[in-house]
This record gives sequence, structure tokens and C-alpha cells, in this order.
Amino acid sequence: MGARTRRIAIWVVLLLLLAAGIAWALRPQPVPVDLAAVERGTLRVTIDEEGEIRVRDVYTVYAPLRGHLLRVEAEAGDPVKAHATELARIEPASPAFLDVRTEAEQEAAVEAARAARELAAAEVARAEADLAFADGELERARRLIRQQTISERALDEAERAHRVAEAALQTARAALNVREHELKQARSRLLTRPEIEERGERCECVPVTAPVSGVVLRVIRRSEGVVEAGAELMEIGDPGDLEVAVDLLSEDAVRIEPGQPAILSGWGGPDLAAVVRRIDPLAETRISALGIEEQRVEVVLDITNPPEDWRRLGHGFRVDVGVVLFQDEVLKAPLGALFREGGDWAVFVEGGGRAELRFVETGARNSLFAEIRGGLDAGESVVLYPSDRVRDGGRIEPR
Repeated sequence: MGARTRRIAIWVVLLLLLAAGIAWALRPQPVPVDLAAVERGTLRVTIDEEGEIRVRDVYTVYAPLRGHLLRVEAEAGDPVKAHATELARIEPASPAFLDVRTEAEQEAAVEAARAARELAAAEVARAEADLAFADGELERARRLIRQQTISERALDEAERAHRVAEAALQTARAALNVREHELKQARSRLLTRPEIEERGERCECVPVTAPVSGVVLRVIRRSEGVVEAGAELMEIGDPGDLEVAVDLLSEDAVRIEPGQPAILSGWGGPDLAAVVRRIDPLAETRISALGIEEQRVEVVLDITNPPEDWRRLGHGFRVDVGVVLFQDEVLKAPLGALFREGGDWAVFVEGGGRAELRFVETGARNSLFAEIRGGLDAGESVVLYPSDRVRDGGRIEPR
């Protein structure tokens, strides 16, 4: 073989190697994907929302009357006994300050009451004088009737005049008593503050006792001062009798009914079991964090676990509530593997390093898994979140 022929052969070999390298570099590469297995297991579908633990029956203690409230010494968590534990004490409040005009009017009222009392005293003195004269006339008439000097009519007249004089004296004394009380009433409106405080030391204050047995949940009014009748003082309840309240969207509330099970989580301890007890028939408009108006319905649940499992929970504690809509042993696949193909649900199944498009029939689903009723078998691997590079029959490889 000549040199020319060898050079041609070498160049041909080099060109073939280059072509093979280019063909190898440009060959279709398998698409890296994430795979998940289709398996049979428990699928639970829930309506999840944040709820609040609260005492079932909360009693608010109110001030029974207007007065001066002494400082409340009770603390949240203190045990109380019905109609025995004193929670607060109310004493009479000091009267309002008198301005110059009102004070002058009250002083004039005192002088008028004093004058009326003096007039009543004078009337009493006159009535006493009339009665003394009537006594003398009656005694004289009785002496003369024994001597048959006067008639029976004259004696009757003397007795009548005596009875009238006695009644007049009683009337005058009663009027004097009324005037004295009116004078005291007028003077009481001008009592000085030291006199009021001196009398206040002798008054009996009104104690406010616990209406039921339990513990103090919250002290609303602690400081000393004047309170009006009906002012809230504190809240009382039984921390061993708790319930769960959760506000659900109205479209979710219509999907549940009393007696439905629920799961309580996210409170700092193990999951707790609960059951729906009541669904309010009235929805209220609430504004969400995004500023959207929502119709919310309050749903109340009872905890079914023993009290020792949730004894650390208290009034107002936060908890995550999941009301169970569906729970069963089913064939399930990750929700991220499903996508829409036309009007049906489909997945890519891995088989022999290639992706196979397969239509499936789904059932119940939650945020992670979907029930597979047809199209897949347990143990098959599906592609999670397939991209647009994954094609039916295309090569794939696990990441």
C-alpha cells in the first residue's frame, strides 16, 4: 500500500470517528424525572382550618349596682366556689361635687326646712295649749253634770272638743316629725367629704361572689374606682369542660354534619380525636387576610380523648382542626403525578426506561394523594410533576 493510500485510509477513519462522535453527542438524552410508587393505603380527606379551644360555659361576673369598687385581688387561675368565694367588694360611691349655684340652692333648702320645722314646732305648742284648755273644760263639764247644772249636750260638746284637741296635737307632732326629717335630708346634701368618709367606714359594703364553681379565667376590671351597674368584672369557667370552635367557609360547612369525626393537631401535643357537635345555622361575613369578604360558619366540636391527654389545654388556645370527610383503604397515587389530558386525568407511567401515557379514573383526593379507581396497579411507578419534555414513549431516567 502506497503512502497516498495510507493517508486516505487514515483520513477516512478520522472522519468516521468524528461522525460517530457527533452522532453520539446529538442522540436523544433521557429526561431526568422524579418517580413515585402507586400503592394501597389509607386516604383521609379533611377540611382543614385553624380553631380555638374554649371553656364550654363562660360566666361573666357583673357589678350588681353602681358604687366604688375596691381593688380586685383575684388572679386568673384562682379556684372559686359557687356563692361562697368573694371576688370583689363594692362600697357606696361619693356624691358628685357641688358647684356654687347648687350649693347655694341646697343651703337655701336647709334654711327653708329649718323654718318649716320651727313653724311645725309652733303648731305643736298651740295644739298642746288647746288640749290643756280642752282638758280643763272637760273636767269642769263633768263636775257640773254631777251637780245637774248643765245639760248632757254641753258635756258631749266638751268631750268632742277634747278629742279634737288630742287629734290636732297628734297631727302637729307628726308634721313636726316630717319637718325634722326634711331638715335632715336637706342637710345631708351638704355633707362634707370628711363626714362622708367617716360615715362610709360604718357602712356595709356589697360583696360580689362567684355564681358557679370553677376558676377565674380573666380579670377584666382590677383597679379600684367607680363602676356602673352591669360593668364586667371578670370571667369564670370550668377548665376541665372544653370545646373547640372553628370558623369554616359556608361552602365547606354544608359538607359536614353533627357526629362527623375530626382530628386536632398543632397544639403542642399528640393528635386528638374530636366529633362535630353543632353547626351554627347563621353565617357571618368576615374579611380575610387578603381583604376578601367570606361567609363563615361557626362549628363546635367535642374532644373525645380522655381529659388527661389534653389537660394542658386552656381557654383561648390555638389548634389545627381537620374535619374528616372521607377515610378508607384505597389505591392511591401522588396528586402531583396527575395532569389533564383533554378532559380526562392522565399520568406518565415508567416502564423500561420510557414514559407511557395512561388515562386514569380518580375518586377522593386530599392535598397529597388521589384515589385511583382504574388505570393503574399497585407497585407501578409514575412521574411526578412531568414537564413538557416528557412525551409518550420518550426516554426517562430517575434523578
